[in-house]
Amino acid sequence: MNKRLPKKFQTFLTHIHKWRYRHITETQFVFILAVAVGLLAGLGVVLLKNLTHFIQDLFERRFIVDYHTALYFVFPIIGLLLLFFIRKYILKKPLTHAIPSTLYAISKKKGIIERYKMYYALLLAPITAGFGGSVGLQGPAVSAGAALGSNLAQVFHMDIKTRMLLIGCASAGAMAAMFKAPIAAIVFAVEIFSLELAFTSLIPLLLASVSAVITSYFFRGTDVLFSFDLKDTFQIGDIGFYILLGLGSGLASIYFSKIYFAITNFFKKIDNPVKRLVIGGTTIGLLLYLIPPLYGEGYALINNLLHGNELAIFENSLANSYTDNIWVVVGLLLGVTLFKAIAMTTTFAAGGVGGIFIPTLVMGSAMGNVYAKIINNLGFGFSVSESNFTLIGMTGLMAGVLHAPLTAIFLIAEITGGYELFVPLMLVAAISFAITKHFVSHSIYTSELAKKGELLTHDKDKNVIMMMDFNKLIETNFVTLTADQTLGNMLRKAVAKSSRNIFPVIGKEGDFLGVVLLDDIRDIMFKKKLYKKMNVRQFMHAAPELIDYDLDDGHSVMRKFKESGAWNLPVIKEGKYFGFISRSKLLTAYRNKLIEVSL
Repeated sequence: MNKRLPKKFQTFLTHIHKWRYRHITETQFVFILAVAVGLLAGLGVVLLKNLTHFIQDLFERRFIVDYHTALYFVFPIIGLLLLFFIRKYILKKPLTHAIPSTLYAISKKKGIIERYKMYYALLLAPITAGFGGSVGLQGPAVSAGAALGSNLAQVFHMDIKTRMLLIGCASAGAMAAMFKAPIAAIVFAVEIFSLELAFTSLIPLLLASVSAVITSYFFRGTDVLFSFDLKDTFQIGDIGFYILLGLGSGLASIYFSKIYFAITNFFKKIDNPVKRLVIGGTTIGLLLYLIPPLYGEGYALINNLLHGNELAIFENSLANSYTDNIWVVVGLLLGVTLFKAIAMTTTFAAGGVGGIFIPTLVMGSAMGNVYAKIINNLGFGFSVSESNFTLIGMTGLMAGVLHAPLTAIFLIAEITGGYELFVPLMLVAAISFAITKHFVSHSIYTSELAKKGELLTHDKDKNVIMMMDFNKLIETNFVTLTADQTLGNMLRKAVAKSSRNIFPVIGKEGDFLGVVLLDDIRDIMFKKKLYKKMNVRQFMHAAPELIDYDLDDGHSVMRKFKESGAWNLPVIKEGKYFGFISRSKLLTAYRNKLIEVSL
């Protein structure tokens, strides 16, 4: 039992363990945990949303409206300062990005997520968004839910495959509670976290998703993030416009991703966190002053666009008096489209906590609405549904930026309450995803992990190799030789005292020079007259391949064994000899890990 838990709680857990072993099966207990995870994930979303809206309403509707629009410039800096002091002096925990950190825990830490992450994002994300940070809450909700699922699995001593499943259940629950879209939530968990949608995993995912939605309805009633009734059906005559929207979505997704990587890399070069905070906070404040709709998450903007009430979006804007001109509105919405990614990324880089999911929807909705307005006002007699193009623009950006086309399709389909737009949804999502994937191989969620070879995919073999701990495979009990060592000395000091048939040769600085196999000296090892005449340098040879501890990942190690045909390969760490990995031990570890993670 975990010694860090209170003694009374440990006793309570012991009684639960005894009860479940006597009365229910392991599968039934997993179902119960899935429901519990969904319920708690739903409660987390309710807390996250209510706290954020409380802060945002307090500042945006009272202080800003009652005093002056210039306060947009002040609040983001105040919020970032609060985050800085809370992290440094109260929580004292490192800043991690929500979903990427969860993906890393799944791929490299066997699904073990630190306990503090259950509440970390729930406390910091509302401050970020409430004070004007241009971020979303979906990522923090998923992160908190995933940490909850992981820790619940640890408390009840569940195996790694169940722990992974509960992380997926919690993620689906957070998504379902946020959007009241249970099907899209399951697709999200499968698509983003690379879960296998087998029968054994489908039922827990369904239970978690449904229980989270019920929790959301219980506390938030029938209110939904996007209040929308589909009125305009799909027209086959608009198919050409949808194809162009798909192309535009792909280009916008590439822009979003490139801007994110560029700004993130720029801020990484600034070592001083206070300097990052000042630069980032000032930039965000300036953007909000010029384009107020960038404030916070942006749900109000999406809902206003869906209901054709775009003038309400710019009530606090400096250009409010000019919005009777449609081209001014188009220009303002285009500004939202272009600068949402900049405001979001700057918020993260300056120390904010949040997610990219909602900013992606905001940018997509503005882009789709701008596109429809241009078509309708060019004077060529075309007329398309602005609300439909707003929705499908969201789909295009989700599919491209997140590399999650299925989640994008099913989420918008559930939001609209039907599948009348399924054809354009699929078309735009497919085009946008294909274009973005060609130019941006990995999403914002996965790019850093992919660079390090630590990204889970739907390829089970690759996942198993990546999740293996190669540190445990490196053997260091080999007797080393030096190049000038005589044959006799080698036989006395190495061969006679080793059970191995391979001997690494190293230099004075520990650098790897080559290897000597027992077969290399078998014909001369009993010729005593050669003991002082021959040295190691004369019969050592290069290794068929070298494994670089710092550069090689599991896949490259496997490839090197396959291409070289060797049974043992030396490992080099920081240019020095470190040890060996054997093919037999590698394959044994692979088989054991495959059994461990298979559902």
